[in-house]
Amino acid sequence: IFVHDPASAGRGGAMQETLVEVEPRAALAQPAENTVPSEAEAGKARGKYPRFRIFTASLIKFGSFKKTERDQAGSTAPSIKKVREEQKESLEGPCGLGCMAFPRCQRFNNIRCFLIFFCILVTSQCVVFGLVDLSTDNFQKENHLKTTENLVLSLTYDISSCLVVVFIAYYGGKGNIPGWITVSSLLVGSGSLLFAFPYFSGGNYKMTVETEDICQEMKMVKACKKASLSFRSKYMTFFILGQSVQGIAAIPLYVLGITFIYNSVATHSAGIYLGLVEAAGILGYALGYAIGAPLIKAVFFFCFTWWIHFVIIAVIAWSTLIPFSCFPHGTARIKAGEHKQPHLLDRDQTKDQEFAASIKDLFATFGILIKNPMFVYLSLSRASESLVMIGASEFLPIYIENQFILTPSEATTLAGLVLIPGGALGQILGGIIISKLQMSCKGLMRFVMVTSAVTLVLLAFVIFVHCDSIPFAGITEDYGGTGQLGNLTAPCNSHCKCSSSFYSATCGRNDIGYFSPCFAGCTYSKTLKNHKTYYNCSCIKEGLTTSDNQGDFIDARHGTCDSKCYKLPLFIAFIFSTIVFSAFAGIPSILTILRIVSDKQRSLAMGVTFVILRIFGTIPGPVIFKTVGETSCILRDTERCGSIGSCWIYNKTKMAYLLAGHTVFVFLFLTYFTLYDRL
Repeated sequence: IFVHDPASAGRGGAMQETLVEVEPRAALAQPAENTVPSEAEAGKARGKYPRFRIFTASLIKFGSFKKTERDQAGSTAPSIKKVREEQKESLEGPCGLGCMAFPRCQRFNNIRCFLIFFCILVTSQCVVFGLVDLSTDNFQKENHLKTTENLVLSLTYDISSCLVVVFIAYYGGKGNIPGWITVSSLLVGSGSLLFAFPYFSGGNYKMTVETEDICQEMKMVKACKKASLSFRSKYMTFFILGQSVQGIAAIPLYVLGITFIYNSVATHSAGIYLGLVEAAGILGYALGYAIGAPLIKAVFFFCFTWWIHFVIIAVIAWSTLIPFSCFPHGTARIKAGEHKQPHLLDRDQTKDQEFAASIKDLFATFGILIKNPMFVYLSLSRASESLVMIGASEFLPIYIENQFILTPSEATTLAGLVLIPGGALGQILGGIIISKLQMSCKGLMRFVMVTSAVTLVLLAFVIFVHCDSIPFAGITEDYGGTGQLGNLTAPCNSHCKCSSSFYSATCGRNDIGYFSPCFAGCTYSKTLKNHKTYYNCSCIKEGLTTSDNQGDFIDARHGTCDSKCYKLPLFIAFIFSTIVFSAFAGIPSILTILRIVSDKQRSLAMGVTFVILRIFGTIPGPVIFKTVGETSCILRDTERCGSIGSCWIYNKTKMAYLLAGHTVFVFLFLTYFTLYDRL
């Protein structure tokens, strides 16, 4: 018997839900195939029950759905939910090239597959960055580049991207974003090949220097730079071109790509997606360093196989060309539902206006963004964070090497093990936390404020984790009263004609460090069990004497003296925690910027933030930290090739207070920018 229950219909809202509730128990016991009445039975029922006509059409229309529903035996809700989720993640339009659609590829036409290829491309470019930075650092040391040449190599990427980012962000945001990312993948591969060209075209830029580090006259080849002038010019030209191409390629990735992903997922899921993208970039940079570091050690291997990795990365980047060409413009379902979510700030001063694709409208939109104080201060907050992270990563290996008496390779490896996992972990966890808690815009700002405060506290502890300096002849020790502080030369080694351009750390049996065995006055050396030892050292008169297996008394050994400081594990714990909490703020800052501007202005907002980030963050960061660190230098290379070289020895205590103090100062600005809207 069919009974019309208005109350039940009102509660259920859907006709099929009402029918399930009012069907008699006998009918529920029937098999699924008998649930739809025949035409004859329906005709008889119409005479007896006037209202049956309403239900007949509904039964015929939804009969097949009811059959499927009952066959699934209670699994309807999860299945429907899964289908709806897949529909939400599906991108708008078919997957294909132009007018050609590929039916078998439709299963990949969703934001998750897009994210996979996007992370592959981001990782590829960051691997190139790691290889380039390692190659550039080595090139600078071997060729003694001037300050202006160093700046050109390091800043070309940032400058080239800043010159075009606003235009690409504005016009690209109004067009086919996957198409722009396709162009980016093409440029990433092309730029990688430009970096490889100086190597596979031949040439060895390693200088040949013949030296003896014991007490005798130093010998050097004819000239410092003649052997490398040809390669140096070629290297500079192609690396500047490669950096420029990579700078342009980065804009569709980090501006349009981030905006596309944010627009294509639910608001509460955006943090996880963007966290994975940021982590992919960090891990890619680490992978580039891991690949390139072993190649620096061997001259022959370095010169003839270094370029292969650039070619491999180019092939990987180009492998994403076809997938990105097949993705449609976006997802209309998410965009339509996005406007219903109250995620914008109540005091949002931007208006969702329509702007045409003209220069006049570009500047009008730019003016609206600049007049939004919340947007400007959040962008400056991100720049402050970037300044600290980039600057610290540049100088942290030098800091660890000098504070805890490690070799350059050990210090670089340890710094990488701290920075890379810490940054990636912080980005991913930050995205997961804000996604799970589904934070509002002000909630994101509070999250950034709390993580910044914790970072400041951890930095305060880092200041006090440093070691005392080891006695060093000519710097903190005066050669037993026969020399002067600040002068490596003393009467005991004046006849050796030593050079301060070839630093070879030496530890005497008196536990005093020497710049080289030559400055220790050593005239004889042996290699015992892969360890170099020195004998007959005229500047070493005190200390316990030990003999080798041949009966000779050892005066000194190669390497730094053992440090009595055991604070390295504590320093690593504090600095790792600092990096993690600092990285927590990355994704919330991006999401807050995307939420406080209107939908039509997001791409341009990310572009303007990109410029502010470069001008106030990544460009001055390394320069500031290096300048601050260099003020604590107490011994510098001033002879090699007639130019001022790198610093050999630092004042450890001064370095710790200067670097940590500047970092705290910058983080105070970051916290102020975050709290500006709430003050």
